[in-house]
Amino acid sequence: IADAVGLQSPDQVRGQRPYRRREVLHRPRCERHPHEPFHTLNDHGLLDLEAPDHTRIRRLVSKAFTPRTVENLAPTVRRLAADLVGGLVADGGGDLLARVAEPLPVAVIAEMLGVPAEDEERGRLRPWSAAICGMFELNPSEETARRAVEASVEFSDYLRELIARRRKSPGEDLISSLIAVEELTEQEMISTCVLLLNAGHEATVNTTVNGWWTLLEQDVRPDPEKLSTAVEELLRYDTPLQMFERWVLDDIELGGVTIPRGSEVALLFGSANRDPARFGPTADVLDLERADNPHITFGAGIHYCLGAPLARLELTAVFGELLRQAPGLRLAAEPVWKPGYVIRGFEELLVEL
Repeated sequence: IADAVGLQSPDQVRGQRPYRRREVLHRPRCERHPHEPFHTLNDHGLLDLEAPDHTRIRRLVSKAFTPRTVENLAPTVRRLAADLVGGLVADGGGDLLARVAEPLPVAVIAEMLGVPAEDEERGRLRPWSAAICGMFELNPSEETARRAVEASVEFSDYLRELIARRRKSPGEDLISSLIAVEELTEQEMISTCVLLLNAGHEATVNTTVNGWWTLLEQDVRPDPEKLSTAVEELLRYDTPLQMFERWVLDDIELGGVTIPRGSEVALLFGSANRDPARFGPTADVLDLERADNPHITFGAGIHYCLGAPLARLELTAVFGELLRQAPGLRLAAEPVWKPGYVIRGFEELLVEL
């Protein structure tokens, strides 16, 4: 909790996702767990690692995933956003989720990683990601785990083959840059690429859809001149990742309460982003011009989202294009929430012009 809200040094709170810790720490080393492909993929990613491994990998990945990387993607992001919104407008509306919100970040990540347009696997990035992210929900079912394992194997195999291609013929993509870093293992590169896709599209997809639902429900629109400020408020107001879990690895005291080593804590990002102690009496109010907005939608401390600048670029582009091309956008049907608790979003968002 302290790490998430920034009340204490990140060094005071360290932990892992609970299901992973239980299975990894308490099963015999000689036993191969049926979910092992998912755990192998997940355990080598920045999301679940702590110092010193997290520090090492994040430092190395940061050499490849630089501000210049994001800056170079800006024209592509804006073009894709304009084309996707243009298609929706030409058809007089449709599902904002499937037509705009989902394709944009997946296409951007594919471009960034250097996934060739002709590779049939490019169309499987979103299904793979959705299947893997199912394991981050509370009490995932065995069927959810089966799909996550299958996606982990297929995605890893494809990335391993793509890495081999880039070793022989480097390009101007992130995978080629990660190979050039050299100190990263192949599994660390694979896990990093998968994490960039998973984390890189979930926040953007759900903020786009949840944000527009909020705007349409409240019948308000952002000022195009203050769009970046409005995007930050939409990220705060309806947090796409509502909760994350960690294990406490050292005794800590928070608000006069001792949280002992070994405790499982739930970090309620959605609640923290509506905390009146921080956001005042308007914490539950949508204020598209909110200037002081230290939300924790992208996390905090050493786990602050590496792709936050890219997410902001995508959100600003897609909201800007929708405001420009579809000023009369309105709901065509009442949307249905997905059943998940951790990742907050809709099954679809039907709109019309």
